[in-house]
Amino acid sequence: MANSEILIIGAGAAGLMAALTLAKAGRQVTVLEARNRCGGRIHTIDNQSFFTHGELGAEFVHGDLPVTLGLLREAGIPLLTANGEMWHYENGQINNEGIFMEDWGLLIKCLNKLEEDISINDFMRKEFPDDKYSDLRNAVWNFVAGYETADPRIASCFALRKEWQSDDNEQQYRITGGYGAMIKYMEGECKRNKASIWLNSVVREIHWQAGNVKAITTDGTVYEAGKIIIALPLGVLQANEEKKGTFSFYPPIGEQSNALMKMGFGAVIKVLFQFDDFFWEEKVTSELVGKDLKNMGYLFSGEEIPTWWTQFPRKNPVLTGWLGGPGALERKYAPVAEILQQALQSLGNILKRNPEDLKNKLIAFNIINWTDDPFTCGSYAYDTVASPAARKVLNTPVYDTLFFAGEYLYDGPAMGTVEAALKSGKDTAAKMLKML
Repeated sequence: MANSEILIIGAGAAGLMAALTLAKAGRQVTVLEARNRCGGRIHTIDNQSFFTHGELGAEFVHGDLPVTLGLLREAGIPLLTANGEMWHYENGQINNEGIFMEDWGLLIKCLNKLEEDISINDFMRKEFPDDKYSDLRNAVWNFVAGYETADPRIASCFALRKEWQSDDNEQQYRITGGYGAMIKYMEGECKRNKASIWLNSVVREIHWQAGNVKAITTDGTVYEAGKIIIALPLGVLQANEEKKGTFSFYPPIGEQSNALMKMGFGAVIKVLFQFDDFFWEEKVTSELVGKDLKNMGYLFSGEEIPTWWTQFPRKNPVLTGWLGGPGALERKYAPVAEILQQALQSLGNILKRNPEDLKNKLIAFNIINWTDDPFTCGSYAYDTVASPAARKVLNTPVYDTLFFAGEYLYDGPAMGTVEAALKSGKDTAAKMLKML
């Protein structure tokens, strides 16, 4: 049996931030992580598997986010701009005009009048039922499913309204060395401040009473502490207890379990293609599509794998494909070969290139189905109508012993981001320190 003052389950961004905050305050902390690495939904690869560089999980810093930027400054890790040109493929044509939804202003105006929260899908059907708004309804569905990775049938109008009105589309960054550099720094600082991090430690049972917790891993190791922070993805906490990454509470925590089930957690499949050259910048591609794509950053379409982006302005011949929301959930168990073919076909359709030719240009590919990952079970959180009340329950410690942390508990405009996870971890640790 291993004893500690505080246990933390999960070494993703939220768990590591909580651990670092507590360890810096002189508290004895033990972190248990199921994977063979820290980071969770952050996973950077550099010169691995034939990839020069790639982000298998979180990739962008969306705007001027105080906790993320403060941590990067502390670590001495600079940012890189990610503001390439935005292109749209529709009706067989690529253009960079009219990318954003028509009637967007009208949509926001109607959302601002909404007094009682409903799902965005119900809102669109109620406020924009006419055929003339069919494109707007489709665009909103695709945006909520793609960017939020959410199911529009249950995604909260109030939450989307808050996010959309505070979104800064001009400020998009990547991190030098990727998010993995930030995780490596946090992991190192945790250890430097005497926090223990145990990898390959899958927790199956948590036995608790006020002031005492025992976490039992699959190999039978028992970790005991006075308090515990559960810093796991919402998808794992919502999953059937028989699944690999889940565990059971003894005694059960009925109110908290019910609250967890009322929140939204998205689905996503991410596709990374490392090519032998920048074929989309070649003259032949420009002639085929009728546009110069040398400064292309982002590419949106209605294809099976609809969203793509480059590494612009960084010179790295990687294209990333993104499928979120219900479309990703439908492919949760799809074979890798099937998704690979759909991705090549989608890219071929958009860029007027033969999919087999594109396949022959591949140096490497990686398809990350986060929804089928047992230690994630999805992408990131989004608000349902019931989320605010559920969040209040989960942000309240259980007998000052059980605490929760994670991006799904963040209440602000940067929901579903690494910023949300870091802020939640930091706030949870601060709450615990006040009690201690």
